[in-house]
Amino acid sequence: MNSKRHKVVHEVCGKPMIEHIVEEMLAVGFDRLFVVVGMLEDQVKNVLGDRVEYIRQEEQLGTGHAVMITKPYLPETGTAVVLYGDCPLVRREEIQRLLATVKDSGGTAVQTAVVDNPFAFGRILRDARGDVSRIIEEKDATPEQRQIREVNSGIYAFSIPSLRMSLDKLSRDNAQGEYLLTDCIEHIRRTGERIYPVVVGDPDDIANVNDRLQLSYVEQKLRKRILLRHMQNGVTILDPDATYVQADVVIGRDTVLLPGTMLEGKTVIGEDCVIGPNSRIENATIGDGVRVESSVIVASKVGDRTTVGPYAYLRPDSEIGADVKIGDFVEIKNAKIGENSKVSHLAYVGDSDIGSNVNVGCGVVTVNYDGFQKHRTVVGDHCFVGSNVNLIAPVTIGNGAYIATGSTITDDVPVESFAIARERQTTKPDYANHLRRRLQDLHDSSSVRTSGKE
Repeated sequence: MNSKRHKVVHEVCGKPMIEHIVEEMLAVGFDRLFVVVGMLEDQVKNVLGDRVEYIRQEEQLGTGHAVMITKPYLPETGTAVVLYGDCPLVRREEIQRLLATVKDSGGTAVQTAVVDNPFAFGRILRDARGDVSRIIEEKDATPEQRQIREVNSGIYAFSIPSLRMSLDKLSRDNAQGEYLLTDCIEHIRRTGERIYPVVVGDPDDIANVNDRLQLSYVEQKLRKRILLRHMQNGVTILDPDATYVQADVVIGRDTVLLPGTMLEGKTVIGEDCVIGPNSRIENATIGDGVRVESSVIVASKVGDRTTVGPYAYLRPDSEIGADVKIGDFVEIKNAKIGENSKVSHLAYVGDSDIGSNVNVGCGVVTVNYDGFQKHRTVVGDHCFVGSNVNLIAPVTIGNGAYIATGSTITDDVPVESFAIARERQTTKPDYANHLRRRLQDLHDSSSVRTSGKE
């Protein structure tokens, strides 16, 4: 991966790939879940927390060795499923199929896939009954065996007693010089136990990530799965190739996603919304019937039937009420906007509480920072704040107040009051021509002086 980060914490559709796997396994309902860690283990623990148990592998001596060190933690009976931490497309349904095969038939089960290009995968060798007779790695395979297209996924369901026995028999006598988990299959088979292949329906389920190209591949595949699920649940996605929805996003039915939409984190979108084009929403909650166009919303809440954009920016901790208009080139930060209010154009509202039925005019700025700390602006219900008004926080505007255009407000304005704070206009009749002649004379004089210096 050429990275300072552990491979399994690289994100796929907004979530570390190891987290995708752990969540699928937790959904299956295993009694205990172990993660074998080694280098950069803190990065893995920071992602998974206490949802799993950790076993440290001091030396990396192969896949078989990683399972060997789990033996003291395993019960004496039951079934153990083993899988890699870099296969984020694994599905709970396929793991349940694997377990069902072992439960119904006894023995051990191996998840396999039939792929077009089997290079680098271990090949599945079958016997006359169709059982797995051996798994042979690429480096150890003959030219004929390398032509086999059925490959090992690296996911197994073992009878725990059989697993214990086979681990005790592992050696490093192979091309890699490692303890290979695949050799357990051969040792178990020698006891007469059957090894059942369970072929996955979608070969992409077994995709591993070892470089950035493969990371991009699984991102694309998982994104398509996510979009398909939402479309099946009643969401219209106009162009799936240009729409990005992360794994934990929730979207209500009859919502439409237009091209360039990115929905990230724990975002929740209500019903009957139109999102996009070219909009990014991260960890936000959006009500029903909301329209978001060419805007960014981060860690905020937007009420029902509100419109946002185009080109608006809702920064964290903003809460927008129902039936609000947030227009073009408006920035909201850590502010509450009451229902039926309008902030229509070219405004900054930060660290503020704006009431309901308020009109915030074009060019209004809540001046919240004095160079040392932030201060809050409060505007009551049914207020009118004219264009190009500066509200110098901390300041409170009472209910029903009217702030004249162009004012700079530094003091509180009482309820139902009118406030104006600007220079009185001076008009000089017939002065324009005089001013033009004066400016022309100044220009001509300057040109003469410049010419003289040359």
